Amino acid sequence: MAINAPQLFLLAYDIADPKRLQQVHRCVRAVGIPVQYSVFLIPGLPRDIDALLAELDAIIEASRDDIRVYPLPKRLDVIRYGRQHMPIGLDLIQGADLQEAFLSIVGAPPPGGGPD
Repeated sequence: MAINAPQLFLLAYDIADPKRLQQVHRCVRAVGIPVQYSVFLIPGLPRDIDALLAELDAIIEASRDDIRVYPLPKRLDVIRYGRQHMPIGLDLIQGADLQEAFLSIVGAPPPGGGPD
């Protein structure tokens, strides 16, 4: 995928301190959709994720906390077990185009999705 093409990322975190956890949650919630506790779907460009990680780096304690980001393919098979708690309006359908699913939820292009 081109470095300046918008895509979706999965961000997960494990934060040891409740105060830092709250700060990280607020920061990530501002740009992503929660899909599970401490797991978010985030649209954007790789540089958007780099900027988010720089912001989070100022909050976390690297020796105690963990943040992971996984770029997602445009088409993704999702396998779910157990409770099916997804945010209202978000339903990931097997083989669905994640970019289109995101646009149907927010009704606008993801950050960085417009012309440079």
